[in-house]
Amino acid sequence: MNIVALIERIGEAPTAALFGLITGIVFGVAAQRSKFCLRAAAVEFARGMMKDKVAVWLLTFSTALVWVQGAQLLGLFESADARMMAVPGSWSGAIIGGLMFGAGMVLARGCSGRLLVLAATGNLRSVVAGLVFAVVAQMSLSGMLSPLRDNLAMLWVTPDGRNLDLLAFAGLPQYAGLLLGLFTAGLALYISYKEEIGFSRLVFASGVGFSVALGWVLTYSLSQVVFDPVQIESATFSGPSAHTLMYFLDRNAVLEFDIGLVPGVVIGSLCAALLTREFKFQGFSDESNMRRALTGAVLMGFGAMLAGGCAIGAGVTGGSIFAGTAWLALFCMWIGAVITDYLVDQRGMSTSGQAV
Repeated sequence: MNIVALIERIGEAPTAALFGLITGIVFGVAAQRSKFCLRAAAVEFARGMMKDKVAVWLLTFSTALVWVQGAQLLGLFESADARMMAVPGSWSGAIIGGLMFGAGMVLARGCSGRLLVLAATGNLRSVVAGLVFAVVAQMSLSGMLSPLRDNLAMLWVTPDGRNLDLLAFAGLPQYAGLLLGLFTAGLALYISYKEEIGFSRLVFASGVGFSVALGWVLTYSLSQVVFDPVQIESATFSGPSAHTLMYFLDRNAVLEFDIGLVPGVVIGSLCAALLTREFKFQGFSDESNMRRALTGAVLMGFGAMLAGGCAIGAGVTGGSIFAGTAWLALFCMWIGAVITDYLVDQRGMSTSGQAV
């Protein structure tokens, strides 16, 4: 792809949005077909199982590591230039926000990325919860919740004005990240073999990880040829959901990678659902179901902005470049999800004798 020629033809901002659209479409198709979801994996793990949902998540995470670290070794991307690494990270934000996000995704029955994919397949519950998530994320970014977010984030931050590179901190060579990804992929494939997971689902799970690397490489390549600074970023759904919402509400908003990413996911997952005849309108079953989903969306919206990313943004995208706060946020998301599933769903099942 001749990026310079593309920029000359359509401009820098539309090119960034186009790259976001491409990344989003790949993510949307792959996530819809693989049924990738951190919440589902965490719940499965919380109930003492290591089956298909854990395998899919592990394969997505590991292939993101392999693709991103491989791209870096080939000189196609430099993680040190990524915005997530170039600015201070918040340890306190990762802990508090990660726990909130983990609890929220169990209540909403899906992380923010999963809600976006489900919304495109006709799930009206996810449409409503996703909109609430975007509104709360925007309030946390620059609205009435931003002072609270700032205060919590500033309780404990990384030193030297940058995030912590875990590989460098541990004194490991750059290829160690690639080796970790290959090892984790081997574990995922072993579980997949035991659970007899279909080959196509594994390919699409790998596709989710590939989309993360694609976003990193595209935005890095763009940053190398444009005059104005461009954020080097990839798939995440906290900031982009808020920015996309504001783009349609504010006539002065400008095109950027984020603005293409969210519509791309919708297009990709919608097309995948239509082609496989899985598109189906679904709504809330009752008032308690709606109350639970909206509560979860609020927790995820604030938690993601505090943690520095959602289950995709921190959990996979940030994890793929070994950003210290991203790994801590991911760990806390798992803890928050496991605790919430035990307190809310597992206790509910034991009390009522049926699944909640």
